[in-house]
Amino acid sequence: MTSRTEHYLSRREQLAGSDVGPGQRRARSLLADALLRGLLEDHLRRLGVGPRTDGLALLAVGGYGREALSPGSDLDVVVLHAGTLDLDALTRAVLYPLWDASVALDHSVRTVGEARAVAAEDIRAALGLLSVRHVAGDERLTTLLRSQTLADWRAGARRRLPEVRELASARRDQHGELAYLLEPDLKESAGGLRDVVSLRAVAASWVADVPHGPVDAAEAVLLDVRDALHAGRRRPSDRLLMQEQDRVAAALGLADADALMHRVAEAARGVAFAAERTWRAVDRALPSSAPRRVLAPVRALRRPRGPLPACPLAEGVAEQGGEVVLTAAADPARDPSLVLRAAACAAENGWLVAPASLERLAEESQAPTERWTPSERDWFVRLLGAGPGLVQVWEGLDQAGLVAARLPEWQPLRSRPQRNALHRFTVDRHLVETAVQASALTTRVGRPDVLLVAALLHDVGKALPGDHSEAGAPVVTGIARRMGFSEPDVAVLTLLVRHHLLLPAMATGRDQADPATAAAVVAAVGDTATLVLLQALTEADARAAGPSAWTPWRAGLVRSLVSAVRASLAGPLETLVVPVVEPLTAAAHGPLAAGGAGVRVHVGPAVEGTLPVAVTAPDQPGALATVAGVLTVARLTVRSARTSSQGALAVMEFAVGSDSGNPPDVGVLREELVRALDGTLDVAAKVARRAAAYAQRPSAPVAAPSVRVVPGASASTTVLEVRAHDRPGLVHLVAAALTSAGVDVRSAIVSTLGAEAVDAFYVLEPDGSPLTARRSEQVVAEVLAALAALGGSVTG
Repeated sequence: MTSRTEHYLSRREQLAGSDVGPGQRRARSLLADALLRGLLEDHLRRLGVGPRTDGLALLAVGGYGREALSPGSDLDVVVLHAGTLDLDALTRAVLYPLWDASVALDHSVRTVGEARAVAAEDIRAALGLLSVRHVAGDERLTTLLRSQTLADWRAGARRRLPEVRELASARRDQHGELAYLLEPDLKESAGGLRDVVSLRAVAASWVADVPHGPVDAAEAVLLDVRDALHAGRRRPSDRLLMQEQDRVAAALGLADADALMHRVAEAARGVAFAAERTWRAVDRALPSSAPRRVLAPVRALRRPRGPLPACPLAEGVAEQGGEVVLTAAADPARDPSLVLRAAACAAENGWLVAPASLERLAEESQAPTERWTPSERDWFVRLLGAGPGLVQVWEGLDQAGLVAARLPEWQPLRSRPQRNALHRFTVDRHLVETAVQASALTTRVGRPDVLLVAALLHDVGKALPGDHSEAGAPVVTGIARRMGFSEPDVAVLTLLVRHHLLLPAMATGRDQADPATAAAVVAAVGDTATLVLLQALTEADARAAGPSAWTPWRAGLVRSLVSAVRASLAGPLETLVVPVVEPLTAAAHGPLAAGGAGVRVHVGPAVEGTLPVAVTAPDQPGALATVAGVLTVARLTVRSARTSSQGALAVMEFAVGSDSGNPPDVGVLREELVRALDGTLDVAAKVARRAAAYAQRPSAPVAAPSVRVVPGASASTTVLEVRAHDRPGLVHLVAAALTSAGVDVRSAIVSTLGAEAVDAFYVLEPDGSPLTARRSEQVVAEVLAALAALGGSVTG
């Protein structure tokens, strides 16, 4: 070992034990520079060629090239030459001393042409050369390689950037998301240091801008943590194991491991959010049909100008390049539900809210009121029920501060670690993932809105001392009241949060053969509807936690317990979950019903963004399907409906939302209804076209629809309950299927809870009698077949 390497190792050891930070990383890099430069000068002196020679240079690449060496980092070195030197002698003189001293070294020996050729084939080599830095020798050679490498990178951006993205996706699949893992890899996990390198590669291509300030700050945090993790370890690793976290926290002056992991998660979320925005900008800049050329940097989206394609869900927002943007008419300051409409639209279609629109919403949205409007609650539930698309959209809202502004109780949960072997995510991400899992179970329960809100909030007590179930229950009570839920619904939500661990605890920790086990659950839940909600919440919670939390064995025990509890509960096992209301009477409609047998339409003033529409028409087969279809064609979304037959009249009341935000023209609407009812307007074809256009959008998977007969729900009719994810024309589709099956719809109760429809149809045979059991099966099958046309599986 030479005196130079001895000095290097001694000094490196001193730096490893000192404070972390960019100064120490730069000092380590410069120390390595001095060693390499000295070894090269010694070799050149022995050759008698002086301190410098043309055609030879030593280069630092990767983290070493960025002067960001951690205590355990390799020295990534390129020996660049012009092909005129004795490379064996050079290697013996410069590299052997490093190997003899066990210095971690990753090196290559190449000409400029060879380095470019390797970079053209090896994306990792290309990324390393983007951070090349001159250390010693012929600086002109370094400058030549740097300029040609950058030119190659920009010219090949269309081919190379997808390779970079593919690497990032593979790392995410293999190593998970750094921000939400209990033991993340600081370098390889999504949102880690490798992703920062990927963002630098995008910036170097000139294809898209990168938000350098936030990314640089996040990188500094991750590098500090890695420095502390490496310090004092003979075999440094970039994985932040739980047993190392307290030591690393102390080295960084943090209170404990939880404080450390919170800081790591916040930094990683910043990197991941910037990466998502950047890659979407790349997608816009490099469409597959674009000409092959180097593109100038893409600027952030501004407020859109001119007409834009309408979002299929909401007024005030539109889609542009795979992102939801605010329209020119949108007014965040006066429209409290706008942010939720934009988010729900994005999540349901697999889009994101555009960065500029998020910024505008954060800056201009009004302060949340003490009590939400029904429209706000409806769109919030719709967002929660969007499925996997919720995750990234929620992250965007959270990064912009829009979640905590509406739900202040969310702030203490952000990036909060969980020290539980069953959990794979931080508290906040687990709650979002639970909502995603619950969205696949919404047709199993009568109140999908209650299930989804409980899924998002069931662990809200983890930010408070004591048992989180008990601590979270009163918090959820306050939130539910603020959201405008009725007091009975508030009570159910509170119960679900307080007892969300009850079923797995009783199923796995008590003797199910003992009647006291089922009795304890009965005493806690009280009724079948709440039990079904609790079972769905239990499954969603466990699936979100991780594969070890919802094994077939555990799932079977819970199902067995629920069956025993249902048998113990008083009353029928199958009940109607939509509200039972008195049949509508003609007297309640005044002039509408009094007008005789003609078609009459009344549109009332909007209430919280919902328009009341009343229609009377001749009571004929298929009247409900026809009227619902005309409303759909008029781009009105049926959110609820109540219908009844009153003598020769069909009396129908609807609560609808308007895609345009404006009420329909009553005269035009009546004319369309008249034409549809007399058969001169093909409503079914028009509805099918609109439904097909909606289905062509990249919507997220949704829960399978279900249709069932509810025994005992009515003494004089057969009641069919339909649960399905809401789509344009859903009421028309079901009502038309019933008409096609040859039954009369005496009345209907249609309810849309968020994005989920829970509808009851009271049907009779043409002679006025209820359906037989066999006939009911046939009708259910026809409705299921119609729903199957929407895609996905169906259940009876």
